[in-house]
Amino acid sequence: YGRTKRSFIRLGYGFSRSRNGAMQVFAVSCLPAVTGAWQYEGGGALYNQHSLPRLDRTLIEGLDIVDPSTRVLDQSRIGPILCGDSRDLGDGPPVTALFIQNTNPLVVSPDSGRVRRGFAREDLFVCVHEQFLTETAAMADIVLPATTFLEHDDIYTAGAHTFLQIGRAVVTPYAECRSNHAVQSALAKRLGASHPAFEMSALEIIEHTLRVSGLPSPDRFEKGVWHDCWPGFETGHFLDGFAHPDRKFHFRSDWSAFGPEHAKLPAFPDHVAAIDDGDPERPFRLVPAPSRSFLNTTFNNLASGIAREGRPTAMIHPDALAALALADGDRVRIGNAQGSVVVHARAVDGMQPRVVIVEGIWPNHAFEEGIGINLLTSADPGLPGGGAVFHDTSVWLRPA
Repeated sequence: YGRTKRSFIRLGYGFSRSRNGAMQVFAVSCLPAVTGAWQYEGGGALYNQHSLPRLDRTLIEGLDIVDPSTRVLDQSRIGPILCGDSRDLGDGPPVTALFIQNTNPLVVSPDSGRVRRGFAREDLFVCVHEQFLTETAAMADIVLPATTFLEHDDIYTAGAHTFLQIGRAVVTPYAECRSNHAVQSALAKRLGASHPAFEMSALEIIEHTLRVSGLPSPDRFEKGVWHDCWPGFETGHFLDGFAHPDRKFHFRSDWSAFGPEHAKLPAFPDHVAAIDDGDPERPFRLVPAPSRSFLNTTFNNLASGIAREGRPTAMIHPDALAALALADGDRVRIGNAQGSVVVHARAVDGMQPRVVIVEGIWPNHAFEEGIGINLLTSADPGLPGGGAVFHDTSVWLRPA
């Protein structure tokens, strides 16, 4: 890497999902500054392009009326929160109502055993706005039907490319389905909440946001669909400076600006031994990676994706299988202190012997015992400011 001038690093999201994930990303971000790779086309590094468009989100997010006294809780700790963990709630009241859009916490949230116990509380009211009857929707008191992306106007920032996109509705919403914006505006009216955004259509909000952000109107997007936000090589590769007042790259991080646990991280990039590194009882590292056919739990209820993926499977090195007296296709139990799940083993060469990969995310009901792989992942917050640690889990393996 150090000898290759036009070297490029693509950081995946999974790389950040560990207790020391923030430090890992920071350390890797330093590498092209050390080698000088930014000065070459094709060189540098990328985590994501989400903030590239520089959108003024005041109207979209109601930033002009935010009440700073409102309690904010870490969604990745929804299990402990619903079970009354004082580390999250402090002296505050318990959470007694949830309005859920765009997520399926019964499956995707860590420590799903505790998530399930929390949702089972008799005093918890749950309303889910969804396209499918997910396992979270099945636990709700009220389910509201949601539109798909084909049925509403929206604006899309990017993960890896440089385009801001407009998605226009192409079909009428089915039956009583409503978009997120329509539901929130209707609730605001019933609750007596007022804001200009509640009186505007989604397209009007999009047009206003683009205008105040100095971006072209939707009718000037290329083919009416996208606008390239790439600022050019000199700015995009920081040749005219980094986003600090002195325009320099900073190898020293002020972690105190990012979270309460900042003292646990060194100022300069280094390895932080804060991970679940296993022990003789849990010698394997679990990687609950996404499959090619599912995106979190999106698409995991489509027959085509299920047919391609088959069933929940653990990829295990042949030597590790042999040590357990297991063969390809055998049932294997994977577990730790939080619980265990049963899947079928698949022997895979070319991976580390102490790594187990379970691709998904499969719905809970796809597993023999009715609960999925996130039963094993921890709700511990990542350093320094929280967030999920899905890829920081040690487990044991046993014949099922």
